[in-house]
Amino acid sequence: MPSIASRYAELKRDLAAELCACGRAPGSVRIVAVTKRQPIDALREAVVLGIEEIGESYLQEARPKLRAFPKLRAHFIGHLQTNKASGIAAAFDVIQSVDRLEAGLALAKAAQALGKRLPVLLQVNISPSERFGVRPEEAVELAEALRALPSLELDGVMAIGPLTEDPDARARSFERAAALFGQVGGSTLSLGMSGDWRQAVRAGSTLIRIGTALFGPRSYRA
Repeated sequence: MPSIASRYAELKRDLAAELCACGRAPGSVRIVAVTKRQPIDALREAVVLGIEEIGESYLQEARPKLRAFPKLRAHFIGHLQTNKASGIAAAFDVIQSVDRLEAGLALAKAAQALGKRLPVLLQVNISPSERFGVRPEEAVELAEALRALPSLELDGVMAIGPLTEDPDARARSFERAAALFGQVGGSTLSLGMSGDWRQAVRAGSTLIRIGTALFGPRSYRA
């Protein structure tokens, strides 16, 4: 099996080549290492290699990792349950998955209590197979409501690509997310994962969320 070091080196080479082919500046796309269901030893190896940002989906799983590596920039990328907003706001630096006003209000209240201004991304649904995310036609209205909350900083859009092998369908979905990003504003378009990051970069993604391509298959053992 390839090592994390060899996967990371390959990913960086491929990303640099893709950016060059697209006419985009080197270093214009950040890598967030998705560490959910990965052991802390794998995270430790990634940190040694230079990973500075990680993504987690579950608060309970993330807490020991974040305690062990407090200098990492931690992104919450899972579905946001409002009853866990306080813990998530306290533990994470960025919340990528705000898809409804109820979630934004819960985060804003928690951030205000913590005395922090919390960066968030608006999760937009661009895939018929995806359960979560605001509908594209409602994205701008929700963005305006979130931007009115003083303890939140709306910094862009996140989307999960469609489960399809059709490159044209993927491209259309990513282009729609990029167009919404242009309307919503901010500096971050979080688009693309291990299986589709190339198409995401071509569409203008500024941040890719990489798990399997960096760490290998996840363990789902209890």
